[in-house]
Amino acid sequence: MDIQWYPGHMTKTIRQMKEDMKLVDLVIEITDARIPLSARNPDIGTLAQGKARMLILNKADLADERENQKWTAYFKGQGLTTLLMDARSRGNVKTITPAILDACREKIERDKKKGMKERPIRAMVVGIPNAGKSTFINSFSGKAMAKTGNKPGVTRGKQWIRLGGRVELLDTPGLLWPKFDDPKVGENIALIGSINDQILDQGELAVLLIRRLTSDYPGILGARYNIEETGTPVEILESIGEKRGCLKKGGVIDYDRASQILLDEFRSGMLGRITLEKVDGCD
Repeated sequence: MDIQWYPGHMTKTIRQMKEDMKLVDLVIEITDARIPLSARNPDIGTLAQGKARMLILNKADLADERENQKWTAYFKGQGLTTLLMDARSRGNVKTITPAILDACREKIERDKKKGMKERPIRAMVVGIPNAGKSTFINSFSGKAMAKTGNKPGVTRGKQWIRLGGRVELLDTPGLLWPKFDDPKVGENIALIGSINDQILDQGELAVLLIRRLTSDYPGILGARYNIEETGTPVEILESIGEKRGCLKKGGVIDYDRASQILLDEFRSGMLGRITLEKVDGCD
């Protein structure tokens, strides 16, 4: 599948981010732990030059635990302050402020030497659509400060979240880049729901997911749907449709319904903890 999606408002967003970057000390990038590399916008590195950086591997509760540890080590090896997180859980909150202060340690020490009065760290929160930026902010602040949703495009304008104390956060709209040079990146982003489903062929996407799961996580579909993982991906999708009663008149499989069930259950973690992008494949 050659998947591309770059709504017009994203051009305006990147211009605004360039301006706002002058106001912040730190860039907190939210990526999806199931596709840690694919879910990182390459433009962020250019925009954030000269700024302290921090990486949140969000939705870690949905990702393969072994791969989470490998990815954490990988990014820390690149010098990035890195946290695993389920942004919906308040249990992670206590780790955030110390990590922010650690990421900004050089700036804090520099300001102290200059005798400057301590002020809150200003951090910009960035990431692709549906990565969990606003959920992260709400969990951190303890309040519904930022708009959230389970589909891309909920945050359309910047929002300053003043938490008091030592940190202020700037929420930004989800941002993709104009062209995915590697088709697999577009596929990964589509599979986790960060591209508008309405522009995609859900049947093709479901077949792609089945192909990936039967290769990397054999048995997981069989266990969930009580089916045999034999035959082509289309035949496996048909088996899922039969088991879930996705039938049209005359007993014909409703491929759209079966595809949506499979994609929804993957995205929500009902199939188990799955990572689509492995550390071993990024060297």
